[in-house]
Amino acid sequence: MRIDIVTLFPNMFSGPFDESIVRRARDNKFVEIVIHNLRDYGLGMHRVVDDYPYGGGSGMVLVPEPLFSAVEAIKGESRIPVILLTPQGRLFTQQVAEELAAYSRFILVCGHYEGVDERVREYLVTDEISIGDYVLTGGEPAAMVVCDAVVRLIPGVLGSPESVRDDSHSGGLLEYPQYTRPQIFRGWEVPPVLLSGNHAEIARWRREQAVLRTLARRPDLLEKADL
Repeated sequence: MRIDIVTLFPNMFSGPFDESIVRRARDNKFVEIVIHNLRDYGLGMHRVVDDYPYGGGSGMVLVPEPLFSAVEAIKGESRIPVILLTPQGRLFTQQVAEELAAYSRFILVCGHYEGVDERVREYLVTDEISIGDYVLTGGEPAAMVVCDAVVRLIPGVLGSPESVRDDSHSGGLLEYPQYTRPQIFRGWEVPPVLLSGNHAEIARWRREQAVLRTLARRPDLLEKADL
């Protein structure tokens, strides 16, 4: 897989993508993440990328020319998804992450300031994604979240397919409680069923706990969960 990211602040990605699972995925050639500086496509000698909005108002708006130039240079003649990260996009969920993980390549465009010229939405991007109902300074943190969630779904990245299947939200439910050594800690014991060796009973217990935890913490998820 290849993920291209168009951003005004390329240095923001050097830390998060150089650690943990994403770094291992890059080192092992499961994914290639390419950062593109939007300023390289800016207008004139000052590489201008924004301007005041028509009609007045506070803040600045990203002008269309640099965004069109950057995306068109990246994708060439290929037809690949171009995703704008914006508070106005569809909510990013585990299901959307799985959808993106099925692509061999896609482009993430980090929004900024008061947003982008509407013609970018109408004629350049193919999708818009939001990671939550709040406003960030820019789309860079959202791009990191999307990349992390998608990369771990690439076959081979986590090693065991069960790691992905058991994650919270993968089946529409929150994950069941997890325990490890010691068996007794400060008088609190591991549930006996997990020590029984009966895999059918363990699976049943985990499923039951996942449903109960989802009911208690995120009952809204049960409306769409596969029960």
